[in-house]
Amino acid sequence: MAMLFENQHKPVLLAEAIKYLSPIRGVFVDATIGLGGHAEAILDRSENVELVGIDQDKQAIEIAKQRLKRFGDRVKIIHANFADIKLVLNRSGVEKVDGILADLGVSSLQLDDKERGFSFRFDAKLDMRMNPDAQTRTAADLLKTLSEEEIADIILRYGEEKFARQIAKKIVMYREAGKHIETTLELAKLVEEVIGGRRREKIHPATRTFQALRIAVNRELEVLEKFIFDAIDVLKNGGRFVVISFHSLEDRLVKTSFLRLSGKCMCPKNFPECVCGAKRLIEILTRKPVRPSEAEKKENPRSRSAKLRACLKRCEE
Repeated sequence: MAMLFENQHKPVLLAEAIKYLSPIRGVFVDATIGLGGHAEAILDRSENVELVGIDQDKQAIEIAKQRLKRFGDRVKIIHANFADIKLVLNRSGVEKVDGILADLGVSSLQLDDKERGFSFRFDAKLDMRMNPDAQTRTAADLLKTLSEEEIADIILRYGEEKFARQIAKKIVMYREAGKHIETTLELAKLVEEVIGGRRREKIHPATRTFQALRIAVNRELEVLEKFIFDAIDVLKNGGRFVVISFHSLEDRLVKTSFLRLSGKCMCPKNFPECVCGAKRLIEILTRKPVRPSEAEKKENPRSRSAKLRACLKRCEE
């Protein structure tokens, strides 16, 4: 089963991730194990490495388990959100780890599964939950219940969509006519009607709106911030942390979190004293984000927007 998706899902920035993670010996965490591509490379690097994998997608976990079966008890995979990394490690009997990797991209498995409602390439229920078993609101639920202003704010903030207000207005007008947006193609068509030919970008007109709703449904940014700080907390001194992000909001959050954890005060310049709580806990290893090579982008177009940032936990003074 793992081989079925191998051609569709190529681990992004694989060599670069392994370089910065440096898995020589100890316990490592793949916090978004997905189909197991990065995890396999980590375990292959050294027989002295053990790995704890985390993912909230049960279907992906089953594929990863088959892919990594040959490593036996060197790998343990847990169904959870990476924001619960402390709880997962505690229940696994692990106190501190030597390295953590997080690939924040939506997997090909999820995008290509028309039942999940992530993509407007298929007509499906507008779901977008990373964990479809979670008792949380779907994208369709948000569009049914939120106000025009709340919908516009989500699309503007998380999608950086300049037509956010017009799209939100159209959604509410549709709702007031006694209709509800239930499927991916319904939403995509509505957004196309609003934007029309006004955008010169090559991306589909609904791309930013779909991204925004997915982030809102899964609370991705607030969960990510918690995860970053908890990840540093569970790293051993000298342990390494690698994050691969795929859009500007994620990368910006990773960048500012790393800067704050490196001791840089993030308070406005006119503040008389620091109140942001910046502490020098890490050393940043990537002055600028690492990007895919031209060869990788050509071979795997989904890697185009990827950015890798890495840091090392400083020894306590």
